[in-house]
Amino acid sequence: MGRTRADWLPELWVSIGLYFLPVIVACLLLLSGQSGLGVLLFTSSSLLVAIGVKIVCHPRCFLVSAIACGLGIASSAGIYLMRTYSGDALFYFGAYATALPFFHVSEYVTTALWNPHRLSLDSFILNHSREYHIAAIASWTEYGLESWLFPQMKLFSIFSRVGLALVVCGQLLRQVAMFTARSNFSHLISYEKEEEHELVTWGVYALSRHPSYVGWFYWSIGTQLLLCNPLCTLAYAAILWPFFREWIEDEEMTLLERRFFGKSYEEYKRHVGTGLPFIYGYQISLISF
Repeated sequence: MGRTRADWLPELWVSIGLYFLPVIVACLLLLSGQSGLGVLLFTSSSLLVAIGVKIVCHPRCFLVSAIACGLGIASSAGIYLMRTYSGDALFYFGAYATALPFFHVSEYVTTALWNPHRLSLDSFILNHSREYHIAAIASWTEYGLESWLFPQMKLFSIFSRVGLALVVCGQLLRQVAMFTARSNFSHLISYEKEEEHELVTWGVYALSRHPSYVGWFYWSIGTQLLLCNPLCTLAYAAILWPFFREWIEDEEMTLLERRFFGKSYEEYKRHVGTGLPFIYGYQISLISF
């Protein structure tokens, strides 16, 4: 049974409000010339007050409150680094520290707006997979070790700028794709066709069959270019390419079945590519209708 408006609306406002509250507080304090310690103290205080209010009003929103605020504080720390170390390598680490939490909270908020019956704590995709956590830890480890042993490696600002552009464009493309698909979008492959499912072929889906995957792919590569992490840039590309190839093939095998879109998807597939390099999707010749 789907969730009612009364179920998910409080969680939507909690996630938006408690993410942006510490971010806004941090920005205002930095603009007023406060030190990093002052930013931390005031931001933490606003966080505790906000969580307390939200728990009293909506007790079931406790975990959403805690996660959204934690992500907000992480983005606030990134903004502090960007403001304090403008023109330095730490500026780009600050951009990364701002973008990563924003990505996760935007996944939750977009799901709440356009696909509320699928909304859960998993919509933050913080627990995406063990491999996802290993990849994140590996990137932080590489950045830390190279900054310590070879600090000059983090000064190639051209790579960081390209990475920042990929992060911004990838994030924007994914959000536009989720907005366009609306209730048809899911973080997991749907193996049963629901009543509201329809084949989306307009907007960004007229340019790519899987624009949300394209956005996520280039966003992920961009984060490592942003950090000037050569090893993780190559490793992310080497791991993400087969991951998305297999995921797309699995998803399209379902979409090509009669109970989903069958011939309609086959026709769509002929005219629109996946958007990812050398990934062509499920081979229609293997399907018998």
